[in-house]
Amino acid sequence: MSQVHYELFVRRKVGAQWTLEIATENRAHALQVAEDVLTQNRAVASRVTKETLDPSTGEYKSISIFTKGLVDGGKPKKEVEDRDPLCVQPADLYTAHARDRIGRLLEGWLSRHKATPFELLHRPDLVEKLEASGTDLQHALQKIAIPEAEARGQSVHEVMRHFHGLVERTIANLMKAFKKGALPDLDKEGFARAAERLVADPDRAFLLGAGVAASIAPATNWSDKIARLLDLADAAPAEARARVAALQAIEAPLAEIIGSRAGMADLLDTKDDLGATLAAMTRLTGGAAVEALIKIEPGVRACMPDLSGTARRLSEWLAEDHFPSVRKAIAQRVLTELNGVRRLKPQDAEAEIEYLRALAMGLTAAAGRILQGEDIQVAFTTRSKTLLNGDFIEALLGRDRSAHEEIKMLIRLAENVMGAVNKRNASRWLNANISAMRFEKEMRQGPDSPVAKLSHLAALQRSLSRSGLVREDYEPLCAKLGEIGGLIEGDTRLLTMLVRAPAPLPHRLQLLAKLAMGEAGPTGPVADKARFEALKLAKDPSSREQLTNSPQTMDLIKSLLSHAA
Repeated sequence: MSQVHYELFVRRKVGAQWTLEIATENRAHALQVAEDVLTQNRAVASRVTKETLDPSTGEYKSISIFTKGLVDGGKPKKEVEDRDPLCVQPADLYTAHARDRIGRLLEGWLSRHKATPFELLHRPDLVEKLEASGTDLQHALQKIAIPEAEARGQSVHEVMRHFHGLVERTIANLMKAFKKGALPDLDKEGFARAAERLVADPDRAFLLGAGVAASIAPATNWSDKIARLLDLADAAPAEARARVAALQAIEAPLAEIIGSRAGMADLLDTKDDLGATLAAMTRLTGGAAVEALIKIEPGVRACMPDLSGTARRLSEWLAEDHFPSVRKAIAQRVLTELNGVRRLKPQDAEAEIEYLRALAMGLTAAAGRILQGEDIQVAFTTRSKTLLNGDFIEALLGRDRSAHEEIKMLIRLAENVMGAVNKRNASRWLNANISAMRFEKEMRQGPDSPVAKLSHLAALQRSLSRSGLVREDYEPLCAKLGEIGGLIEGDTRLLTMLVRAPAPLPHRLQLLAKLAMGEAGPTGPVADKARFEALKLAKDPSSREQLTNSPQTMDLIKSLLSHAA
């Protein structure tokens, strides 16, 4: 049976060469990422190819299944002067950039063996398994050799030969150190003692890394690996140079695990709940700023899951400014997810808005520790676009809400989206619902009393003015609500009845004043008519005695006159 995988190549800018972004066995994932890199402006063109292994020749047959963007390349190819491969020595494979590339090329194999690229480079047993797997290593080298050869103007065979030699030398160095017994056994020697012994050794990073990789090897899941790494961190030496070397050896594998979706999900136990995962990641890294916000903001407190066990231990280390690359890995993951298309709460649109609000507040409070302020604003503006498409709005409003409840929910949505364009789109949704005959009919013919209906309209007007919409957008919506209020008053003759009611004059004037100032009813026709009737009552000669005996009512009349002015 043929082995099939999919490769995504991207062109970062006009005139640039195609470079490999990911290789995966999941067709849908490859196509989704191909779209994402374009919509997020991380590339000007993307191409997905289907790679099918021919068992008889051991070579892959490539078929392009997706191309989009500036695929022609635009500018002519520039002459390449530097033809040396990026990695020329075994030590080059141990850099963060190289480990990241190894992780993408061998993603499936590493996932099956619950290992990180750091562990692969430091564990002889993993290297032997990779060599024994047959084609996995060969396929990985082919994936990197093709775009590398194209970018550097060399033949694929030449690049393959170079990388084969580099891998063989790297493996030989690791196996030689293993057979000589140079790799430390931290479980026997102790991490602190080993770090102090090796601190002056020029190969201390490699040797301590091998010891760390061997120490976490027995772990059966990602959370257990993190716990073992934190145990080593707790056992790090106190002497300054040795402590720095020890924590650096721990930081690399910890960042790789934390930066992976599977590793983070296992640590936080949030499974496929992206909203809870991002909230927990924010709390994990936010430190004292997020914890203080949780205490004073009930909405944030409701969305931020409690950290326990290994996650709480890690948050305590991160709160002390240790492991900067781990915080960077978390920040990159948060940014990627916010700029992506995955729903935070696929089954609960209303909860998604609450989680988005809590995340925005948490990340803003911890700005600088997790993400910079500008990145936060851009990410939430991008995420806000996904809240204004028809599918999300339909899920948010559902089928059982009244027209009044739908408008309240849309105002809540408008409050929580960011970006001028998104605010304008939110106002369009509100305009469609407020202008709909369904809403007008519900308000005029509904079972609530006229006073309650006018109060509801006034509350909607106040919410609109606080929603963050620009004046040009919310004022017409408030005017429409005022018009509906005028229709309700006309249907019921509420003000006429109130003026003629047998209640004491101060009481009637107080109710009219509240309507006139937009407190008990909407601004517009109702408020204007209430103001007219209130001033008319106040000017009536028969009212003077009652007003003279009620200073509070006189003050109310003065406020009403001031408000009218």
